[in-house]
Parts: sequence; C-alpha cells; structure tokens
Amino acid sequence: MDVLLPFAAALVSLRLAAELLRKSRRRRAPELVAWGASLASFAAASGALAWGAAAGWDDRAFRVYYLFGGLLTAALLGAGSLLRARVSLAAPVVLVYVGLAIGVAIAVPIEPSITGTAIPSAADHLELVPARVLALVGNVSGTLAAVTVALVGLRRRPVGNGLVIAGVAAAAIGSALAGLGAGGGSVFTIVASTLLYAGFVSRR
Repeated sequence: MDVLLPFAAALVSLRLAAELLRKSRRRRAPELVAWGASLASFAAASGALAWGAAAGWDDRAFRVYYLFGGLLTAALLGAGSLLRARVSLAAPVVLVYVGLAIGVAIAVPIEPSITGTAIPSAADHLELVPARVLALVGNVSGTLAAVTVALVGLRRRPVGNGLVIAGVAAAAIGSALAGLGAGGGSVFTIVASTLLYAGFVSRR
C-alpha cells in the first residue's frame, strides 16, 4: 500500500492538473495555470513517495520530493488564489520563487546521504538556511494567501471557497501524517487534490 497509494495520488493529481491546464487555455485564466501547476506538484511529490517506497530512498528521490512537496505546492496554490483576486504582482513573485526553489533543490547539500525506505526528514539532512527556511516561507505564505482569499470570498461563493479551505486542511493533515508512512498521507493527498479542484472550478 505504501507504493500503490502514492502512485494513485500521483495519477489523480496529475489528471486534475491536466484538466485545469486545459481549461486555462480556453479561458486564458492565469490562476488556473498556477492552480494546475500546484496540483502537478502534488503529483510529482506523490510520485517521489512511490519511488522511495518501491526502490528505497536516495538523494535523487528526496530532491524531487522536497522540491515539489516541500517548496512548490503551497506556494503555487497561494499564487493562484492571489491571481484570482487580481493581485497581478503574484505572477512575477511566484516565478522568481519557483526559479529559486529549483536552484536550491538541485544545489543544496544533503548530509548525510539518504538511504532506507522511511520518508526522510528534512531536518535530518538539510541545513536550516536556505532550504528549510525557503520551504517555511513558501508554505506559510502560500497557505495564508489561499485561505485568506477563500475566507474573503466565502460569503459570495460559499461552495467553491469552502471546498478550497477543506482541501487546504486535508493537505495539512496529510503532511502531518507523513510520519505514518507514504500510504497514510497519500489518502489525504487524493482528498485534498479532489477538493481543491472542485473548489477551483466552482469559483470560476
């Protein structure tokens, strides 16, 4: 199950991401691009979980997992919400952040090298600066932006914004359950991706 559930989460998230990106081409909505990229990051992180569970964790799998799960998912989610709220500055800021995150994920030293089948803890292998601080900034700011925009619009679009808030909560629970293994957290990833997608579509 520690392989199958992350793989299923990757497939579900990737399918929903592709649907959002398809809609973005038709509607020319930049928020759908950011939201689609966020769900695609969910998919990539889940794929890394399946990789680690099936073949054992190594530095490569961890870099993929940390980049997409630790650095990008929440930041892209928040950027999409800000773009939906017509905060145009969100686009250049998130592009700079994504470039910085990719550079950090590729270049940051991992010490000691990662082995085994348990999900690695970033605190055990990465220095606080820059990798863990950058993840903290991206996750806090992205989550705060997504929840704030949803709360502000809750009265006007209660269903869509309520689904987004529920999706953010499910993602947070899944992240907290990562210590229980890849399977447990992946169930919440599937739930979070589905709720977020439904919320994004309902808010249009």
